[in-house]
Amino acid sequence: MPATTWFARVVEQARGTNPFAGDVVPSRVPILAAGRPSWPFPHPWNYREPLRILDAIWWGAEREPGAGRHNRYLYAAGFPPVLVTRDPGVIRAVLGATGEKPGQFDRDTAPTAGIARATGEDSLLYANGEVWHRQKRLVAEPFSRANLFQPELFHEFEQTFRATVHERLELLRARQRASGARVTRLALEPEIKVLMLEMLVNNFFGGGVGPEELRGRFVPALETLIDHMVSDTIAPRLRALADRLTGRAGRNRRLKADFEALVDVALAGRAKGLGLWKQFRSEAPDDALRANIRVFLAGAMEATTSFASWAISHLARAPHIQERIHAEVRNMTTYDPDTLAVAPTLNRALEETLRLTPALYFLPRRAAVDTTIETADHRKLLVPKGTHVVLDVWNSNRCDEFWGVDATGSPAADFAPERWEFLAAKGVTPKDKLHFGFGFGPRFCPGRNLGLLEVGLVVGAAVKLFRFSAAGGRTEARAGVSTKPADGVLVDLELRD
Repeated sequence: MPATTWFARVVEQARGTNPFAGDVVPSRVPILAAGRPSWPFPHPWNYREPLRILDAIWWGAEREPGAGRHNRYLYAAGFPPVLVTRDPGVIRAVLGATGEKPGQFDRDTAPTAGIARATGEDSLLYANGEVWHRQKRLVAEPFSRANLFQPELFHEFEQTFRATVHERLELLRARQRASGARVTRLALEPEIKVLMLEMLVNNFFGGGVGPEELRGRFVPALETLIDHMVSDTIAPRLRALADRLTGRAGRNRRLKADFEALVDVALAGRAKGLGLWKQFRSEAPDDALRANIRVFLAGAMEATTSFASWAISHLARAPHIQERIHAEVRNMTTYDPDTLAVAPTLNRALEETLRLTPALYFLPRRAAVDTTIETADHRKLLVPKGTHVVLDVWNSNRCDEFWGVDATGSPAADFAPERWEFLAAKGVTPKDKLHFGFGFGPRFCPGRNLGLLEVGLVVGAAVKLFRFSAAGGRTEARAGVSTKPADGVLVDLELRD
């Protein structure tokens, strides 16, 4: 940054100049505030608590007038402004104006720098502009609903998915029977993680990796790599120094080698047309796909584990909803879109999980030029060039003004699948009332259809075989790349007859 630009910003910031303009002018986040839960920006001592950082940004916002209650900005130390919004209208407008065209928002790569260093910069997640557009054309086809749900291909795919899920759940059932206990206390998140990776590697890519190798070798490699991605984004030099001093550098190299071996397994099915590779049409060499496969293996395991873990965690505190879902799935022998469509309670529970506890709790964007957005209700906001935009989905979906009793029939902070029935009775669909669980706009998650299929299958099958209740009190959230229940989904499992 030129010194003159930095100095001009410092002067602006010292004067308290608001760099934004329009109908949605955000309020300024004070750097110093008594009683706040954290500093309102990430640093090496608080980066593992990102939800507390977001809470700090909204500290005192309820006292702000107008748009400043749900839109705030940081502007200090000569850095470009940071806009944080929990206003669903603004979130939707920014996501809709994201893309590779001139004047559109780019995905902000700063929060994913560690991911790029671990997986490669030429991926659908990290790239921007024409590189992103090319990557989207390259990998989007197998994920499309039209391809994924072709009847003759889908039923073969669904059967292998279902067999995998039932085999793993039957092992859990056999373990409980062997113990002789009526109720078994178990942390389900590790089991879910292995199951999700098994479905990705073996069912999607046509691999043949056994569950014990996944559990003992590949899941730990991915877990450690994901943890490294987070810390490498915030403090890469400090992390590298700590790795050298503690001897973790050698271990990290071994884990990265394990990760590359898993990528090799995923690519091996391409030449034989295994799994969904048969639907992939591209002349691109394998090496051009490696970054996307790395991102897919790590990201999809994280996202689907988060989704399924939260769904089971919520249902563990809602036995009446469990029983309604069981009545819908107990005679279900296939899990295709038509069958799942007649399981309304399951579908509403999944929508509610995505709303209340989204895996991706914020979505980052960056203004490449001075950009004016307009919301659906015709409010305008000028976002200056260089602004980092944090779309705070987590707090947007928990705000009573947008998701509370008046708007949806239930308190925003409650897990209440019936709110979707309330909205449907008013003629409001999930497309109208967006929770952004899979993003929105041109850069929405391409794995949406696959993720819904996987999680619907896992949750439906779990309810079919077990009753489960939460082993502790209120479950807090922990957040890194994604959010998950802090207790690891600790439940008391009881076999159904």
